[in-house]
Amino acid sequence: MGEPRVARVAVDVPLPHLDRFFDYAIPDELADQAVPGCRVRVRFAGRQRDGFVIDVLTSSDSERELAPLLKVVSPEPVLRPEIVGVVRAVADHYAGTFTDVVRLAVPPRHGITEQATAPERPTPHPVNDAPTLNHYPHGTALLGALRDGRAPRATLALAPVTEPAGDWAQAMIEAAAATLKGGRGVSLLVPDAADLARLEARCEAAFGRGSFVTLSADLGPAARYRAFLAAARGSVRLVLGTRAAAFAPVADLGLIALYDDGDDSWADPRAPYPHARVVAALRSARQSCGLLYLGYARTAEVQSLVEHDWLVPLQVPPAVRRELCPVVRVAAATDWALERDPAAHSRLPHEVFTAIRAGLAAGPVLVQVPRAGYLASLACARCRALARCPACAHPLAGERQASRAAAVCRVCGVRPDWHCPDCGGTELRAPRVGVQRTAEELGRAFPQTQVVQSSGEHRVAEVGAEPALVLATPGAEPTAEGGYATAVLLDADLLLARADLRAAEEALRRWLAAVSLVRGASDDGTVVVVGDPAARAVQALVRLDAPGFAARELADRAAAGFPPVTKLVSFEGAADAVAEAVRFGQAETSAVLLGPVLLADGDHRSMLRTPAHEGVALVAAAKAVQARRTAHKDDGSLRVRVDPAVL
Repeated sequence: MGEPRVARVAVDVPLPHLDRFFDYAIPDELADQAVPGCRVRVRFAGRQRDGFVIDVLTSSDSERELAPLLKVVSPEPVLRPEIVGVVRAVADHYAGTFTDVVRLAVPPRHGITEQATAPERPTPHPVNDAPTLNHYPHGTALLGALRDGRAPRATLALAPVTEPAGDWAQAMIEAAAATLKGGRGVSLLVPDAADLARLEARCEAAFGRGSFVTLSADLGPAARYRAFLAAARGSVRLVLGTRAAAFAPVADLGLIALYDDGDDSWADPRAPYPHARVVAALRSARQSCGLLYLGYARTAEVQSLVEHDWLVPLQVPPAVRRELCPVVRVAAATDWALERDPAAHSRLPHEVFTAIRAGLAAGPVLVQVPRAGYLASLACARCRALARCPACAHPLAGERQASRAAAVCRVCGVRPDWHCPDCGGTELRAPRVGVQRTAEELGRAFPQTQVVQSSGEHRVAEVGAEPALVLATPGAEPTAEGGYATAVLLDADLLLARADLRAAEEALRRWLAAVSLVRGASDDGTVVVVGDPAARAVQALVRLDAPGFAARELADRAAAGFPPVTKLVSFEGAADAVAEAVRFGQAETSAVLLGPVLLADGDHRSMLRTPAHEGVALVAAAKAVQARRTAHKDDGSLRVRVDPAVL
């Protein structure tokens, strides 16, 4: 008999009051297989449950006789020690449990893939040129720090232009190459599958096929687990991925680079709802690795880190930005514009047609339309009341049928013979026009021009350099060979009117992404935005000043008491459960109550707000109230969100 050994195990039990590790005895026959990070099966509360071995000890501080491990499911160490610390930190930051977060960090096991022989992977090719980062002050210093094995933290405000200075993929490749040259690993994160495909193609050309892996939830179980094992075993030092790769077990991690942190895709929809931006920051701090946020826009959260001197800002000076980037103009219904053009108040004023006509003479023209579909909403032509479905009360939309538009409900599918309940009118108007209807209107205005539509339902990846009208919803804009000659951003007021704390920030982010697809000023690149020139986001777009807008946005958040200046915890669920959580949170902290409000699904929501320096106590209180409820088996559901993305 050998010396008794103890396995400290994270058991798969997502109950907050059991959010800790448990000790189990290691039988002699499992002594060689039970290694830190492996998957095991144990008996817990009378049932067999899965778990991960966190550590192997010679003794336990438990006074009870330890139950033995039942089985080592796989001796493969898939949960690395440094990832254990990150998972714990993320769970504590979001008032979640270790079990909930580790499911995001380690994909389900695929036995055949685990037992298969791993292919040989080549070393990434060296990349010595830096045409993008060398455009930026301190860009060379950033690359030098990464090559030297240091851990710089920076945010790069990319110039929105098709020139090399605005190439986000090239910037990530240059930072990755410098880190790899220093002998450390790299994790490159992008928000969606389209960006991942673009980055993958660029990395294959730069570093060579097979020299990296991609991690994404869209991959099948085998492909995802194969890529995960390649990183965990140290076969590759470069990992690309979406939100699922934020916990990628890259050996000797030297850099995490995250593109476009303002994208909604970064917030996980499953409890405890972690944001990849925060996961990356926590990993950088715990693992002493470099961190680079880059994008054309800048969020208030990143600006807060800049103002706390935790991130170094990299951006080109305004004069250089004006020389590189396309010219942005506003088409608005000013008094002068109305006197010159009585139609200037419409969503397609004369200036838009002039810009499109000039752009088509030089190449493709991009038209960004905020709404998909044909007619995004309908209203009574007489009294302007919103038209709703008589069956479910959902707002009606319009779809193209033969030679006319017909009203339809997008929820229940009813095509009613509508009449207004307020005034009795039967005629409808379209206050919100979608991309299909806009394409129809512009197609009639430019009859000899090819019209391309791209939206979430039918996304086009790329268009050629020949003249064409390309209409796209935000985020679905195709890239154009050589860049667009002109871009038109329609319905700016519609994006700014969203009932959302982040409406202006999100609008600017979407506009700048479109501007980045346009040729530079030296090639007569032009952007026309149709909106209110007095709106702060529109002014920031004209100046192409994302950092300045972020600083002003952060100041407004501070004045209003919203994150990231304050810590905000939302409780949603049954009325009694929410009330109990609020009472406990206020008893433990000096938090201020916002609410309660009744949600559409019948649940209640209340939010507690506290200064940032008291945020840790508020989050701990939120987790404690969940632990009390599960320990006492209280009735009613309760969902906790820390700094919710949508307010």
